[in-house]
Amino acid sequence: MIVFPTTLEEAQASKGTIRAGGTELAERRRLPGLGGDLVDLRDTAGLDELRFAADGTLRIGAGHRIANVGSNAEIRAVYPGFAEAVGGLATPQIRAVATMAGNLLQRTRCWYFRAPETGDRCFKRGGNMCSARAGDHLYHACFDLGSCVSVHPSSIGMAMLAYDGLVDVAPGGLRSVSDLLGDGTNASADNALKPGELVTALVLPPPQAGEHSAYFRAISRARSEWPLVEVLVRLVVVDGVIRDAAIAMGGVAPVPLRASVSEAKLLGKAPDAAAFAAAAQAATVGSAPLPMTGYKLELVVGSVLEALERAAERDPVVLPAPVNKLPRTSQETR
Repeated sequence: MIVFPTTLEEAQASKGTIRAGGTELAERRRLPGLGGDLVDLRDTAGLDELRFAADGTLRIGAGHRIANVGSNAEIRAVYPGFAEAVGGLATPQIRAVATMAGNLLQRTRCWYFRAPETGDRCFKRGGNMCSARAGDHLYHACFDLGSCVSVHPSSIGMAMLAYDGLVDVAPGGLRSVSDLLGDGTNASADNALKPGELVTALVLPPPQAGEHSAYFRAISRARSEWPLVEVLVRLVVVDGVIRDAAIAMGGVAPVPLRASVSEAKLLGKAPDAAAFAAAAQAATVGSAPLPMTGYKLELVVGSVLEALERAAERDPVVLPAPVNKLPRTSQETR
């Protein structure tokens, strides 16, 4: 059965699996035990907001199509690194249908989780083992944080972490994206949402004056590929000195990670080759690659360095004007 709630309260009270764009869910529901009723958010009001608040904060409704956000000219001017990450994921067809919160909350892409013959053994399907740890884990974690060694699949989650982003959850209100996604030690869940909780919006703080940002992904083919490693960098440069830095990494652990040691190495330094090289080398601090994922450490160093160089080459971002709402597009959720 499929129900179509029209209010957030109805959606929260409905029993079944939440569906928005459904691009990931459609593939997953073929697996044993993952069928059942659906709660389709197509008609649910309150999920299509897209506006800058008076303080410059950007609110993106959970139901916005990924393509609309990634191509929005004002978002690209104010949050270029975020827009690059959003606009470059998956394929044009998927971006046209998939939603922002759907990408953030998608289930792991580990092939053992998604295989009918091995999924029931997986921690995330209620089992008691990680088949990937002793099996084929070529695309899995190089930062081994816990029992599960799959990597977090959401580029939007990685981008939100770089921007210290928040998620608005009904009920309960704002929480950090790191609180939502966890620290990677809970092998049985992909996020910390409880039954009845629903993400209603993604929230980005306003950028700082002198901020530069860039995104880079290392992939095994030119287009339409999951990143082996992805990095989003933000640098705040004032009077030729880095005053603040954020480096988020995806494809390396069960959750997106901040390269905090690298960030610290950049503070107070000029944005030059020597500082960037030292920061890139430090990005692997704390890594613990599996037998087949050691190659990712070289990709981490190279990707961080590339993202830093790209960010430094750009002009500072455009600070947002105090507007109430961004222009609507023809492909919005409602």
